[in-house]
Amino acid sequence: MDLRHLFIDERHTGMCVYCGTHPDTRDHIPSKVLLDEPYPPELPVVGACKKCNSSFSLDEQYLACFLDCVIHGGAEASDLHRPNVKRILEGNPALQLRIEGAWKKDDADNLIWEPEAGRVRNVILKLARGHAAYELYPKLEKPSIVGFAPLRILSDDQRSAFEQVAGDDEIDLWPEIGSRAFLRAFGKSPDRLPLSGGWVVVQPGRYRYSVSETGGVIVRMVLSEYLACEVVWEL
Repeated sequence: MDLRHLFIDERHTGMCVYCGTHPDTRDHIPSKVLLDEPYPPELPVVGACKKCNSSFSLDEQYLACFLDCVIHGGAEASDLHRPNVKRILEGNPALQLRIEGAWKKDDADNLIWEPEAGRVRNVILKLARGHAAYELYPKLEKPSIVGFAPLRILSDDQRSAFEQVAGDDEIDLWPEIGSRAFLRAFGKSPDRLPLSGGWVVVQPGRYRYSVSETGGVIVRMVLSEYLACEVVWEL
């Protein structure tokens, strides 16, 4: 069996994983704007319609730039770490000004950043739908939880619970046979992305995710080792 081309891919080729309509394109999950060059080999791709594939782009650019500005502590493009973020902000002064206007200082002179939560949520839900479809099956319905927060503000217990991905002896419902999540549960890689503690590491230090099917479908993501995200579809 060629692990790179599973039957689940054939079964889902007639559906945009975001809206359920006919897919005209293939979409990378995660979007390349959230990664650095050189990009990892065999990035996950899912079927998407042209409308959905293009409708998330501006929000994804915003989130990628916002995160790098927060991590750096400023929105001056020339001082940022990531080359693709620099290029975006240098070519889009309006976005740079918008991000610059998202921070303020509190009474203790600490820098406080206020993201456009709707745009962040839009990207996180899009990513979660893509990961769910790639690893298990499409989840088009509304999730019960869409949450995100900086890793550094989580308590030790919250961080431990978030990082813990169910191991072999903890799985009470095996993923669907033949799915990528099923293969990963047995330590087999259906692609060239490494596993670390149950997390699929798309790019070290930049993006990792996990998909589990315990009490529903749970998708967790960590962006730039800064933003912790969780989307849950309960049974």
